[in-house]
Amino acid sequence: MIAAFSGGKGWGGFFVNLAAVLSGALLFAASFPNPFIIEGLPLLAWIAFVPVFWVVNRAPIGASVFWGALYSYTAYSLFNYWLAVFDPKAGPIVSLIYVCYFIVLFPLLKLALILFPKRGYLIQWLIWLGYEYLRTLGFLGYPYGISGYSQWSLLPVIQIASITGVWGVSALILFPSCYIAAALGSLKPEAGLRRITEITAFLRREALPGALWAAALLGTLIFGVVSPVDYSAAPAARIALIQHNSDPWLGGIPEFRNNLEVLKRLSEEALAAGPKPDLVVWSETAFVPRIYWHTTYRTDQASYALVKELMDFLSVQDVPFVIGNDDARNEVNEQGLWEQVDYNAVMLYDRGGLKGLYRKLHLVPFTESFPYKKQFPGIYEALEKADTHFWKKGTEVVVFDSRGLKFSTPICFEDTFGYLSRNFVRRGAEIIVNLSNDAWSKSVPAQMQHFSMAVFRAVENRRSMVRSTASGQTCAVDPNGKILAMAEPFTESWITAEVPVVDVKTPYTFYGDLWALIFAALAFIALLSGSAGYTIRRITIKKGRTR
Repeated sequence: MIAAFSGGKGWGGFFVNLAAVLSGALLFAASFPNPFIIEGLPLLAWIAFVPVFWVVNRAPIGASVFWGALYSYTAYSLFNYWLAVFDPKAGPIVSLIYVCYFIVLFPLLKLALILFPKRGYLIQWLIWLGYEYLRTLGFLGYPYGISGYSQWSLLPVIQIASITGVWGVSALILFPSCYIAAALGSLKPEAGLRRITEITAFLRREALPGALWAAALLGTLIFGVVSPVDYSAAPAARIALIQHNSDPWLGGIPEFRNNLEVLKRLSEEALAAGPKPDLVVWSETAFVPRIYWHTTYRTDQASYALVKELMDFLSVQDVPFVIGNDDARNEVNEQGLWEQVDYNAVMLYDRGGLKGLYRKLHLVPFTESFPYKKQFPGIYEALEKADTHFWKKGTEVVVFDSRGLKFSTPICFEDTFGYLSRNFVRRGAEIIVNLSNDAWSKSVPAQMQHFSMAVFRAVENRRSMVRSTASGQTCAVDPNGKILAMAEPFTESWITAEVPVVDVKTPYTFYGDLWALIFAALAFIALLSGSAGYTIRRITIKKGRTR
């Protein structure tokens, strides 16, 4: 039994595999922002997957299911530990979702080596890149942990995102792990002192792929040095970002009133500091009482009083305000009946008048949306009993125009998806304005993991990006991915940032996730053709034996 998990090497081989898998999970988590090193250790990502591929290469294909499950559960439990703060069940559920992915992924990685014994590591590289892209799609799309995001702080490395998106960065940093693991796998158990000779033979045989990777890395670094632009002479926008340091959903009317007082005070401080900003931005659902609903229907007088207080405040401001709010309406449902629906929304107010509205397009799975009520009524009911706040999905890609300044407002989780910001920019957005609430995590590393992905949205489209958050990371980032200003997390604070207003189109803006699609397509084609060739060879051999 144990031989099946150790590749025929007994208990010693099993524990070596176990140590390798656990070390790989630890290296993965440490590459990203974590509790010990807030910015993460991005250089670890370049070797973080060596233990993973090494175990895949030496374990039988059946055992790879077990090792895939163990690695994924451990890696994502360490990486997304903060999900337990939101709900004790959230962490294990996310980890179990990844277990389902990896019990398919690891056998595919092993299959690549079986089908292509000499250069299977190249197919493994393509498979992993394809997997990273595919898991960002659909209802369960979750970009956290994409390997390229670990490099967010290495500006020369991430500039190629303007061409390839994050996928080009992932391709660069994953290759060494595949290559090194393949080199280690070329060692024969009886090699003894000849190990150096075996490694040298592998490097000679696989010199071309290694040289191409080295050339790509050199080209990336050169591009990363020469491509950043000096935007000091570009037109600029001044944007005041308000961080009120509380989870706005906690508490009732008294806490909502306190939040409003803090938001007003911080905004007045920012406005008084001068020069006058072009926008003031509050975070995602910073003001919880439903502005439209309570203004229109007035079902709760205490909430209406708060809405009126907000409107009175905004009516005397001579600067536009961008505010996150729950946009609730009565709409006709599929049965032809009126019902209340809620949208996670951003509203632009100028002198108290509503000038624009954006409703969140990509909702967070399970916590904001579960579109399979009919198929899985039990899960839907359990989520409802857990006090899940379901939103209705928006339908419009909105570009606000505030006194000539054009910007779009991905809400919270949305700035982790490249395609959304790209769509905003293609529609004319000159600045990306993100409104987030990660206060529930009570974790700076969680907020930094979120922010690290947002940096790529600036580089991909060469747009300035600002973030107004409930508790951090409230900041401004220029089109090169450089942090211009950041508020201290978990404090009541504000910053006014002057960011360049840029109107250029990058290759990524034009072609989007084309590179990711190419990687996924090549992996599929390789596995399909390899399987066909392998089957034909087996049939030919079998016929030869029966003659």
